[in-house]
Amino acid sequence: MPSAFQRYLPFAASTTPTQAATYLLGISLFSISFLVFLNSSVSFVITDLIGQKKNVGDVVGTLGFADEIVALIACPAWGLVSDRLGVRWVATIGYLIVGLSLVVFVQASNVYPQLLLARILFALGASATATMVTAILPSLTDEDEELRNSALERARAARNSLSSARLSAAYSVESEATITPEMYSRSLSSEGRPISAGVDPQGRSGKSSVLAGYVGLFTGCGALLALSCFLPLPAKFGEIENVTPGEAVTYSYYVVGAVALLVAVFVFFGLRNVQGEEGKGWRLLLGFKGSSSDGYAYTGRTQNKVIPYLHLMMDSILLGFTDSRIALGYLGGFVARASTVAISLFVPLYINTFFIGNGFCQGSPNDPSPELKKECRQAYVLSSILTGVAQLMGLLCAPVFGYLSRHPGRVNYPVVAATVFGIVGYIIFPRLPSPEIGDVDGRGGSPAVFFVVTLLGISQIGSIVCSLGSLGKGILAVEIPRNARRQHFLAPDEDESGESEPLIRIATEEEFVSRLRLKGSIAGVYSLCGGAAILLLTKLGGLLFDKVSTGTPFYMMAGFNAVLLLATLFVDASQTFSRR
Repeated sequence: MPSAFQRYLPFAASTTPTQAATYLLGISLFSISFLVFLNSSVSFVITDLIGQKKNVGDVVGTLGFADEIVALIACPAWGLVSDRLGVRWVATIGYLIVGLSLVVFVQASNVYPQLLLARILFALGASATATMVTAILPSLTDEDEELRNSALERARAARNSLSSARLSAAYSVESEATITPEMYSRSLSSEGRPISAGVDPQGRSGKSSVLAGYVGLFTGCGALLALSCFLPLPAKFGEIENVTPGEAVTYSYYVVGAVALLVAVFVFFGLRNVQGEEGKGWRLLLGFKGSSSDGYAYTGRTQNKVIPYLHLMMDSILLGFTDSRIALGYLGGFVARASTVAISLFVPLYINTFFIGNGFCQGSPNDPSPELKKECRQAYVLSSILTGVAQLMGLLCAPVFGYLSRHPGRVNYPVVAATVFGIVGYIIFPRLPSPEIGDVDGRGGSPAVFFVVTLLGISQIGSIVCSLGSLGKGILAVEIPRNARRQHFLAPDEDESGESEPLIRIATEEEFVSRLRLKGSIAGVYSLCGGAAILLLTKLGGLLFDKVSTGTPFYMMAGFNAVLLLATLFVDASQTFSRR
């Protein structure tokens, strides 16, 4: 990448402008835009296209529940597949499935089984696109792959010469046969800066946090695109003479589905030759060894063994228990995905239910009367405005969270701020007398609703950016191999002059473990955590929305944010006391 371009964007030197543009404008921008559109419009599909006016919350919750059941399996599976097939193919396939499913979605004439099956198909594609946001990020910011490869080649050469070297004259203290942990770390560092186990340099981890801020920015733009351009489409088509509300929804889904197919083409050509993706493809996915006869798959300049899927998954899960950065990333993903659905699904559902409860939009979906169109259009417009404001304010705050996450300090203030805003916003929103922006017919609406949804948007983008940044730091952490430690200890009475064994056995390429090889699997677990949150929120929240209170899903979100806040403060306190 040209140095001038790299100076302003936090990408590695090996990342080309085309790859950077595709990641930001293709992967990040559209990763959740189609999900936001579907979640925001699904209640209108049920009421305006299928014609069901009652128990809409339960139906929406059931569809969301099925979506996340699929995501719980598909997200880790797509992450594992990307570690062999490659992120470009997985992202492309994901957007192709999304485009097809949106067209199929509006062919349904009933909720069960037709609409349910269409939602499952959509979930399969959306899981792939969401997982690839996390999987691609480390490869575009990692500067050290070539340095690691070079160090491993030197280690291999030193190991091969070890047996003959023992018979020759005494080694130099700096020889690779007597390498020390400090020397090993120095061989993996850039410009002579040491990298110790478990400590990642500020520049490298900082880049992932800053890029996470840009990802949050473009993700917010994608959500805003969905709410400002996609969601109003039914109202626009409804203005055409003799077009019924059901037909307006159908035409809208056709347009958005076509956009998804165009994004798939863009991603396929834009993400070619991404660093760390060499050697991946259909042959490796299907178990073929390629041109190499030794059973290794090539990634970069070094050979890496083909690692079983189960081992990749177990390593990714265990990192959540051993690395606080990965753990907070997973928990942040739980809250981030739930926040996205709370804003894009339950806010429009809340508004739609409010209007239906006040006697609006009660006609048949095939009724083209102007009065019905006007009533239904008000619900579309208000949903678009409020969710749009939430996404816009989050969009503006995304770079700020990215910058502050680069150096969080002893207290992770970005996460604290995001969670506190979420707790306050989600508690206040359902307690407002009306979600309208004005007091229409004495229903009690006011512009204060803008402030409340602003809190929701900032909380959402904060959890997204901070969780991605934390995960990126954990993935890019450099680890000294477990066996890169002193293997030979002298007894108290042993003569040091007779030492003929190396102080440390050189770690070979088979022994060295880089977390970058797990980036797809970690991304899958990250999405899995988010899927679990949405699973709980959509089904339980949707059921309680109908049976108990329309505010229940929002109170659940306040609880999720409280858990993340407590976990963050606990980790910060533990790290502070451990330094003393």
